Amino acid sequence: MENLKHFLLALCAAGAAGFVAIIFVLRWVLHFKEGLGWDGSLAEFNWHPVLVVTGFVFLQGTAIIVYRLPWTWQCSKLIMKFVHAGLHVAAFLFAVIALVAVFDFHNAAKIPNMYSLHSWIGLTAVILYGLQLVLGVGLYLIPVTPVSWRTACMPIHVYSGLLLFTTVIAVALLGITEKLIFGLTNPKYKDSPPEAVFVNILGLLLVIFGALILWIATRTSWKRPSDQTLHVLHTNSGGEDAKVGPALSDLTDETNAESGEDVRRRSNKPPVDNQVD
Repeated sequence: MENLKHFLLALCAAGAAGFVAIIFVLRWVLHFKEGLGWDGSLAEFNWHPVLVVTGFVFLQGTAIIVYRLPWTWQCSKLIMKFVHAGLHVAAFLFAVIALVAVFDFHNAAKIPNMYSLHSWIGLTAVILYGLQLVLGVGLYLIPVTPVSWRTACMPIHVYSGLLLFTTVIAVALLGITEKLIFGLTNPKYKDSPPEAVFVNILGLLLVIFGALILWIATRTSWKRPSDQTLHVLHTNSGGEDAKVGPALSDLTDETNAESGEDVRRRSNKPPVDNQVD
């Protein structure tokens, strides 16, 4: 990996920001609010920010960059696909439970549902995230999916994943701001009480975490090498040959192989080795 030190610095900074954000959201609901519960009270609502920050933000961010961890490159691509998908499934489950908590609280307290921009964008993000998850599993974990389909959909899959992650960060910022505006009455949010300052720092941590995850995910020099390249490097280093089946080959290798086959089909010339001078 190029610039390994820079990668490790960005990774450690992202991990620290995400971990501290989880500590902050737990401190917020346990110290400034009514704690955690599941009885339709505000304590049940408090599960909403905890699960969103822990699952929909932190786990999703981890899933996005899991391919780029160099110590996982010795694992087969299929294993990493399952890890990637498993983290996304966990993040989706956290988000669904977070929605159940907030709807239960609103119904018990006779508060209207889906009236704010936070709720509109948030529910849309969860639905699209679920669709992204289903399509991702169908395209990239089922071996019978044509290579051409996977190749064509990969840019869309990557872009929509990063877009949804950014959207979730924005929705979380909207949510904590909305909660502070409605929840702080004496003193009010505009008076900057300790809770407001504390939660504003939480918002900054989420922005920092999101920015670092996007930076790591978009650096081409930190991309996982193709399985063919890893196989060659591993063989040249004296290790045992890695057994990589057709279903595990990297999309780049599959695309190159497919392109090469097309070129050979279009060419009427025999191979150079078979030509006579």
